[in-house]
Amino acid sequence: MDVFADLFRGVRAHGSLFGSSSLSAPWALRFVDGAPLTLCTVTGGEGWIVPEDGPPERLRAYETVVVRGPRSFTFVDALDTRAEPVECGEFCATPELGGTRHRLGWSDVGPGETTLIVGAYPVRGEISRRLLDALPVVLRVEAGGTGDAVVDHLAAEVAVDAPGQQLVLDRLLDWMLVCTLREWFDRPGGEPPAWWSAQRDPVAGDALRLLHAEPAAPWTVASLADRIGVSRSTLAKRFTDLVGEPPLTYLTRWRMTLAADRLVDQQSTSIADVARAVGYSDPFGFSAAFKRIRGVNPSEYRRTAARAV
Repeated sequence: MDVFADLFRGVRAHGSLFGSSSLSAPWALRFVDGAPLTLCTVTGGEGWIVPEDGPPERLRAYETVVVRGPRSFTFVDALDTRAEPVECGEFCATPELGGTRHRLGWSDVGPGETTLIVGAYPVRGEISRRLLDALPVVLRVEAGGTGDAVVDHLAAEVAVDAPGQQLVLDRLLDWMLVCTLREWFDRPGGEPPAWWSAQRDPVAGDALRLLHAEPAAPWTVASLADRIGVSRSTLAKRFTDLVGEPPLTYLTRWRMTLAADRLVDQQSTSIADVARAVGYSDPFGFSAAFKRIRGVNPSEYRRTAARAV
């Protein structure tokens, strides 16, 4: 499994579509859910995304903006709009509020009208948190990329009333988010996270895929280099140069991220079982590594997480 796919696994749309086929100026929709990630794309017309903190972003047809929460943002027809903001949250589902969870019935956008599709994403666990940490508060991707085809599919699906429609819409939104993030990471002059760029290197990329596919394996630099077919020194240098830390340091941090989610999601699982699941036969060694990386021991981390639920 590649790093991006691994980090993305806790990011899923779930019944989170807002669609509007007739936004006529002036309008101001204020999204207040505080979702960790919100995807906004316009299928026709245009408007402005205005985050709570940060510069506004113009959004034209087939362009996409991703907003990182938990702060709110507003979608307006113009920066000096006369409209009073209408709050939209999870249950902003009536046409008079500008959107529906399911938009049944689709019409062409008329003059001065804008169609907005919004997918709000819950982001679960420390694994996906590493993906969020690589993103700015607002990122924007222009039309003309791989996401255009997804917008067409979204528009077509929103126009029908068929069994399983919300499931299809959710998966299309996931597809749209993947396309958007890939294009943003690969944009000219961009500064993607080190793990993104390293994935394309034949040495560091292969090492990353092995570490993510088999995190509990008893890896050493020698065994990892042997699997890839290079020398230890070549692997160590290439990996450290591209990823920013040595292979086994990266592995330890990744194991502790996996362990953190297991401690929260599997409350009945013993610390020793969690340790074995991430490659530690000795629970004491695991606890020492966890505290070194996370700042608290596994038991305390689990208790704190349980109180927060």
